[in-house]
Amino acid sequence: MKFRSFSVLSGIAVLTLLATACGGGGDDSASSEQSTDGAMVIWADPNRTDVLIPYAERFGEAHGITVKVESIPNEDLQDNFVTAHQAGSPPDLVVGAHDWTGNLVRNGAIDPVQLPQEVADGFEQVALDAVTFEGQLYGVPYAMENLVLFRNTDLVPEAPDTIEELIKEGKKLKESGKVEEIMSLQVGSEGDAYHIYPLYTSAGGYLFGKDDEGNLDPSDMGVGSESSIKAFEKIAELGEKGEGALKRSIDSQNAGPLFNEAKTAFLISGPWAIADMKEAGIPYEISPVPGFANGDKARPFIGVQAFFVASGGANKVFAQEFATNFVTETELAVALYEADPRPPALTAALEKVSADDPDLLKIVEAGANGDPLPAIPEMAAIWGPFGQAEAAVIAGEDVAEAVKAAGEAISEQIGG
Repeated sequence: MKFRSFSVLSGIAVLTLLATACGGGGDDSASSEQSTDGAMVIWADPNRTDVLIPYAERFGEAHGITVKVESIPNEDLQDNFVTAHQAGSPPDLVVGAHDWTGNLVRNGAIDPVQLPQEVADGFEQVALDAVTFEGQLYGVPYAMENLVLFRNTDLVPEAPDTIEELIKEGKKLKESGKVEEIMSLQVGSEGDAYHIYPLYTSAGGYLFGKDDEGNLDPSDMGVGSESSIKAFEKIAELGEKGEGALKRSIDSQNAGPLFNEAKTAFLISGPWAIADMKEAGIPYEISPVPGFANGDKARPFIGVQAFFVASGGANKVFAQEFATNFVTETELAVALYEADPRPPALTAALEKVSADDPDLLKIVEAGANGDPLPAIPEMAAIWGPFGQAEAAVIAGEDVAEAVKAAGEAISEQIGG
């Protein structure tokens, strides 16, 4: 979620070292050769590369072209794609997170995609909204994710309606010695804007306002406003000098294990946490993240994975065909789900896999009130200062001072 800078030359060196070409009968040629050998090239992270290869080969055979799927580590994928675009040697398609959209559009690295209305109607609307930027669709979504509340049903049979009810039940369990922590929501020493966002929105906070056309407006930045201070005051009440439910000592490393070892009855996390709790044998149920009793409904971020068509690709016609008429097939969507079990964005695929995995519909329902993770480039300025403000108020520091400082830091980055 944080952008990094690479020089063009160093970026190409990284691409040459990291890319692993495969599929379609192609050889393991370096990425810099892709624009001269005629092959259509797809970049994806290692979790998705293997599952894409047979479908890429099938597409290539049907159209009489060679298609290669190249594996790039996820943490490098966006930066390397922009670098390759600037160097004039991008892949034809890239698979990545929807919140890249604004950055890729501003860099001129991707083209809009045109989905016929009957095809678009087959997708979950929130997934299409996530890859829509300034009124245009820029990606074909295939998977969704959002935060939910997991609860240990042996310890808590019924889902709490509010965060206050959750904390009351968690404190009761802790006082009786059945658990060690009231709840598990990762914070860490630097805070975690993604995980605290549902409670922030329930308490009345916002990140960006919207213009007259409904687009996010970075000139209306909510962090540092009175509503954000009030929201963080509510969060502070749950912190280390308040209820003791939110702690900096709970981070990305131990948030899941606390739940999987039955040291807490509640975990706020996403579908990626399910495999470990199943392996641990914890009886769990899924429900929406509860909001404050007198607040709004909690709104988690909705994250979407999508296929993007490179504006500078050598095979743009075939790339558009693959994105709009191949990625939209149920079979591929199901295969991608099986490789990385997150709810498919294609409704038919979601219905198909939900028959054997009822958790999926519960996750989607828990995110029904969610907000697509902002895809505007200015979002990159939010993460650090917002997280630091969160950690500060949870530690018991002055709320107004911490939140105003965060707002100033964000505004300086956006304005700079």
